[in-house]
Amino acid sequence: MCGITGYIGYRDAYPIVINGLKRLEYRGYDSAGIMMYDGENIHLSKTKGKVSDLEKITNKDEHRKTGNIGIGHTRWATHGVPNDSNSHPHFSESGDLVIVHNGIIENYDTIKKELTSRGYTFKSDTDTEVLINLIEEVKKNEGCKLGKAVQLALNNVIGAYAIAVFDKTKPNELVVARLGSPIAIGVGKENKEFFIASDASPFIEFTKDAIYLEDGELAIIKRDKGIKVRQIETDKEVDADIQELQLNLEQIEKGGFDHFMIKEIHEQPKAILDTYRGRMLPNEGIIKMAGIDDNLPKFLNAERIIIVACGTSWHAGLVAEYLFEDMARIPVEVEYASEFRYRNPVITSKDIVIAISQSGETADTLAAIKLAKSKGAFVFGVCNVVGSSIARETHAGAYTHAGPEIGVASTKAFTTQITVLSLIALKLAQEKGTLSKTAVNNYLQTLQQIPKQIEKLLEIDPLVQHISEVYMNATNCLYLGRGFNFPVALEGALKLKEISYIHAEGYPAAEMKHGPIALIDENMPVFVIATNKGHYEKVVSNIQEIKSRSGKIIAIVTEGDVTVKEIADHVIEIPETEEAFTPLLTTIPLQLLSYHIAVMLGKNVDQPRNLAKSVTVE
Repeated sequence: MCGITGYIGYRDAYPIVINGLKRLEYRGYDSAGIMMYDGENIHLSKTKGKVSDLEKITNKDEHRKTGNIGIGHTRWATHGVPNDSNSHPHFSESGDLVIVHNGIIENYDTIKKELTSRGYTFKSDTDTEVLINLIEEVKKNEGCKLGKAVQLALNNVIGAYAIAVFDKTKPNELVVARLGSPIAIGVGKENKEFFIASDASPFIEFTKDAIYLEDGELAIIKRDKGIKVRQIETDKEVDADIQELQLNLEQIEKGGFDHFMIKEIHEQPKAILDTYRGRMLPNEGIIKMAGIDDNLPKFLNAERIIIVACGTSWHAGLVAEYLFEDMARIPVEVEYASEFRYRNPVITSKDIVIAISQSGETADTLAAIKLAKSKGAFVFGVCNVVGSSIARETHAGAYTHAGPEIGVASTKAFTTQITVLSLIALKLAQEKGTLSKTAVNNYLQTLQQIPKQIEKLLEIDPLVQHISEVYMNATNCLYLGRGFNFPVALEGALKLKEISYIHAEGYPAAEMKHGPIALIDENMPVFVIATNKGHYEKVVSNIQEIKSRSGKIIAIVTEGDVTVKEIADHVIEIPETEEAFTPLLTTIPLQLLSYHIAVMLGKNVDQPRNLAKSVTVE
């Protein structure tokens, strides 16, 4: 949610900042803005709409594009409707200070009333304008420099933030700080230039060296002098850890595909292979996962595993519940992170909490992690982004190695999360003796075949396009699955509504008779996952019930199926595999279906309305 980018150095700042904003579009936004300082004057340009709309404004006046210092922002509305006035950046009352801000200042209203009583006026409805005026008030009253003023001001706010602040009277520095929202600083050669961004993608072609601020840290960035990092609360200086980025430019470009989403669907064979590569030796029955191996007694002695996640990651957690209970015989609870943290959950030191997040920055999941740690639980993270907040906050963890996922609708993150969770379940089953050596070896050898099976499965794309044409104008859809594939039904429904805006619901197939069956008529497409493992006969009975009520049936079946083919209106076949791994295959046609329907409807597939890739506010 929201994106920050900025530059201070010797290059023209405008192309760096504006291209950085384009790379952050995947985070979700409704307005965009940029500040440029030309050595004498601040030029502020902002608008409701897309970065392309912002460019139309800046292209009318070259002065708006001049200078070696600039900061930019894409805003996802929280306080105040999406409009030009509420867009970032924001000026202070004097016009000397400028800020961009991700996050929420919860006590902004109290601060605003106090500042108003002191003569400050406000041109927007945002909490951000309140914050920049608070910084200005502190700077004026304390007679201090910008960095100190930011620090003192932040000690008086409640909420979450990543900010970048510029002071016209100190034009060779930027001040950035974070609490809850990520911020990265790219370090150029010999301290001659610096880049700031919500993630590293905006500056990857300029430097491979980056500093990721920790929660509660502030950095003063001075051109030609370097970076000083301090703790906001204690004022203690911190040694900045410069990391070498593993990201490359090709990974964040479309590579000939029309959209990032379809590119990422097709990247899943490689992403899954990269995720299990080096972690398993199928022929020897060996599973190596440092985060598990180093903490094995905690896992083996755990009385319960609690999985916390949001959105698609929550669906992966539901699959993991089946995996852990079926293979390792450990009780599992799967919780929405957003609910878990507020319901006073019972957590003990005998619990393992597994937190799942693609970005590693999901605010609710981070809050759940902190709660679990405070109760004495061991917390294990599963995320995709190296060095992310969740990777740093958890006791141990495992990366998914999916590579950058730019499309807002998650695809390869889901399948790589299931891959990691499958390996963990098998590792624990192996150590506990709940699966035989032969069974573990068979599972590993089957998992090894999944990437090739997905490559083959992707060849059904023309069939899925045809089905998409038939049902693109549906207003409601139902998704049904059982066992391991009930979470896939939920995920399939989520994908459709996320990017096509068609209402869709996922249910356990057996629950259809407890309400949803009332919706079924000749206009209702019903997507049913009916693989030949598990509860096949039961699902066939459910399909018969749909057919008798004239529902349109689109079935995902195992290759060679005969029974369902005779009943369903459309059939999509997946390769044979173990029941535990069917979600890795059954999700593929549902991803393709959602993609093609959204494209046919003319929707913005990679940046669906109102959604953000990384949900960094509660």
